[in-house]
Amino acid sequence: MRNKITLLVFVFISSINMMQSQKLEETKADKEYNKFAYVEAIKTYERIIEKGYVSQEMLQKLGDSYYFKGDLVNAEKWYAKLFGFTKDDAPEYYFRYAQTLKAIKDYKKADEMLAKFNERNGNDLRAKLAVSQKDYLAQIKKNSGRFTIENAGDVNSKYSDYGSAFYKDKIVFASARDTSRFKGGKNSWTGEGYTNLYDANVDAAGELVTPERFGGNLNSKFHESTPVFTKDLKTVYFTRNNFLGGKKGEDSKKSILLKLYKATLKDDKWIDIQDLPFNSNEYSVAHPALSADDKTLYFASDMPGTLGQSDLFKVAINDNGSYGKPINLGNVINTEGRETFPMITPSGELYFASDGHPGLGGLDVFMSKLESDGSFKEVQNVGEPLNSSYDDFGFLINESSRIGYVTSNREGGRGGDDIYNFKEIRKLECEQKISGIITDKETKIPLADVKVTLSDANFNMLRETRTDKDGKFDFGQVKCNSKYYIKTDKEEYLTMETPVITAEESGQTFVKIEIEKAVKAVTIGDDLFKAFNIKEIYFDLNKWDIRRDAEIELAKILDVLEQNPTLEMEIRAHTDSRQTFKYNQVLSDKRAKSTMDWLVSQGINKNRLKAKGYGEKELVNKCADGVQCTEEEHQANRRSEFLVIKM
Repeated sequence: MRNKITLLVFVFISSINMMQSQKLEETKADKEYNKFAYVEAIKTYERIIEKGYVSQEMLQKLGDSYYFKGDLVNAEKWYAKLFGFTKDDAPEYYFRYAQTLKAIKDYKKADEMLAKFNERNGNDLRAKLAVSQKDYLAQIKKNSGRFTIENAGDVNSKYSDYGSAFYKDKIVFASARDTSRFKGGKNSWTGEGYTNLYDANVDAAGELVTPERFGGNLNSKFHESTPVFTKDLKTVYFTRNNFLGGKKGEDSKKSILLKLYKATLKDDKWIDIQDLPFNSNEYSVAHPALSADDKTLYFASDMPGTLGQSDLFKVAINDNGSYGKPINLGNVINTEGRETFPMITPSGELYFASDGHPGLGGLDVFMSKLESDGSFKEVQNVGEPLNSSYDDFGFLINESSRIGYVTSNREGGRGGDDIYNFKEIRKLECEQKISGIITDKETKIPLADVKVTLSDANFNMLRETRTDKDGKFDFGQVKCNSKYYIKTDKEEYLTMETPVITAEESGQTFVKIEIEKAVKAVTIGDDLFKAFNIKEIYFDLNKWDIRRDAEIELAKILDVLEQNPTLEMEIRAHTDSRQTFKYNQVLSDKRAKSTMDWLVSQGINKNRLKAKGYGEKELVNKCADGVQCTEEEHQANRRSEFLVIKM
């Protein structure tokens, strides 16, 4: 009995010791997790779980460790176990699980998780985007197929290589390949060495070759990455851990965050390294991009005012070298997720990586166009194959050649992150051009030197040009799916305004415009009614006096008579077959004479005019007495003619 009690006490004490040991290991893992030491945290959490100790919080942190490390496939494995363990998770985990499901291309289940995310957190912009863009996969498919892409070659190592920039005829990038200078220097987040800056030559195929260290003292024993250079190549902005002058800086949690630095080139050496004034020990500022005029700096940060985990900001670079106040790019660009790695082209195409906008999984590359008022247009996913179900970021493009580079940790790479070179074969943004030809309406001959004006839907003038010798004009690029007005002006021709709506797809809108002379050449036998496209002259029922709307049309005939003082004309009035033959004859005769009297009242000599009613004598169709006809067919017989009888 005593031995049994002793054994039970031993087992109890052993269980307590084991529980205390597991608790100590979990506490250690939590500390590693909180310090972003995800590699060590993963090892510890998995070791504890293998021994049968599991909790909701532990599964969350293990999934998060893989998620923030960028290993979405393994993150999905642990998030799946988390959702099998409990359904009572914070809304954010529905979003993260959806992202990892996309990594294994289970888009149906990912969309289900996003729907549940929206149910629990409908005020989140990512949730709103998930609801408003339910057809995002179809839109991505529409945007896909615009790139050829391949691994950039031997420049990629078995470690992470990422974040490229143009410099002279080279590419500058970050790599964790060589840590020999700083023994033991490893990044607890990734388990690799800290990254330094390298440059590489670009061969004829676009591959990067012969990588070498870049920048001398720009590299430190901590991270350096994502440089960008001014146009004169004398100033560089780059990302580095909080480290300057041989000293590291930490936030209140003892973490070393990221800052932006600036250096100046003098005698082939980078000097005067200084951190930018809007940096802080308490938040990260990273991944700079410059506008074409070097006056605006774009970057990613989680500074106060950030909508999500990281947002894109811009700041003015003043002529005296000082900086304005950082401005958040707003919720067209930023979400509650991660927006990072900006790059802007000379024409204002802002490319960036995001996991907050609907994508294929992980970080995807998106594009938004900078408008003239400083705002950004709708965000678009650039599509496959540039984007994948893994992390895709660090987009860089030469706007002229449409050749560039992007970083990805997709399958088939050589290391954690690899650099890929690409060629864009079709632009994402819808591009329409308006051009056309102007001809004489009667002769169909192209007209040269016609003044052509383009206006927007509100009649604000946009551009003005003249037709060439072949009657052609070209307004160049305009917006897709938009309404415009084209106005034509030429001496001796009527001024016209033609509405045009451009297509929704990229292409060219070609407009054929016919314009007619203000004063037409007429000959004996011409019917002025047809020659000048005069609308039907209507009379009230059983009446023959000239109505106001008829006066407007008769004014065109009056103008012809005034412009041609020797012209003589016969006015003929016709009716349909309804009513009696005699009645129609009398009515048409009165209407013809009423028309002549109106012209005489406007100053035309009566001797130049004849008026005669023809009643139903000259029907133009089958609609005689007793024949059933439509109203339109009867209308064709109720007509007026203005025949030239002498010039």
